[in-house]
Amino acid sequence: MSYVKPNDLVTTMIDAGESKIFLSTRDTIIRSTMGGAFLTIAAAFAVTVSVTTGVPLLGALLFPVGFIMLYLLGYDLLTGVFVLGPLAWLDKRPGVTLRGVLRNWGLVFVGNFIGAFTIAVLMAIVVTNGFATPPNEVGEAIGHIGEGRTVGYAEHGASGMLTLFVRAVLCNAMVATGVALAMISKSVSGKVIAMWMPIMLFFFMGFEHSIVNMFLFPSGLLLGADFTLLDYLIWNEIPTVVGNLVGGLLFVGLPLYFTYG
Repeated sequence: MSYVKPNDLVTTMIDAGESKIFLSTRDTIIRSTMGGAFLTIAAAFAVTVSVTTGVPLLGALLFPVGFIMLYLLGYDLLTGVFVLGPLAWLDKRPGVTLRGVLRNWGLVFVGNFIGAFTIAVLMAIVVTNGFATPPNEVGEAIGHIGEGRTVGYAEHGASGMLTLFVRAVLCNAMVATGVALAMISKSVSGKVIAMWMPIMLFFFMGFEHSIVNMFLFPSGLLLGADFTLLDYLIWNEIPTVVGNLVGGLLFVGLPLYFTYG
């Protein structure tokens, strides 16, 4: 399957990070918007499969299709650029600055949110027949996820916040591994198999992914779930973004760079 050795993989990751930092604002927004949309429609698919079959493992087995499609098309996720951009900066690539890395992160965050929120609105229409009926069983399940992962954490105070943060760290330990493994083969089949493994793992384990949550929680709010926008931001999205950053760098980017770079 045209295996790419780790030394060459790290060079490819650094090249990718450099190219993303220099990408135009328009292209960065377009690619990250589509990345957010592809990932979150797969999340909606996975929840639908889990609810309708009663087999959560099946939803986790199928969720990676969204991640695979978006990376095969060259789209971007915040959780991926959290790792790629800093590697280009650490490698002192000409013209790569910390400001450029932060600019890339900010633009990808905005694009991912646009894509995820768009899917949230569209799926809210689907599960309520255009807001004419109460949410169906899939909509109710999405609302319960939002409640459990906001007020559910808040009920436990600092311990809940720690749990949320650790789940976010572990999430991007896996997702960033998937980003790296997307480059570890030169064949489509090799890329698909390699990406599938860590993405399936993070989803089934219930780890916290900032982009997936940009879909789940706005969806819950649109569908009348019992938590607020402030609950979402304080007790999920903000700590999840920070945890995803730490997990991607600590478990994937930095170890690969320092041992193979």
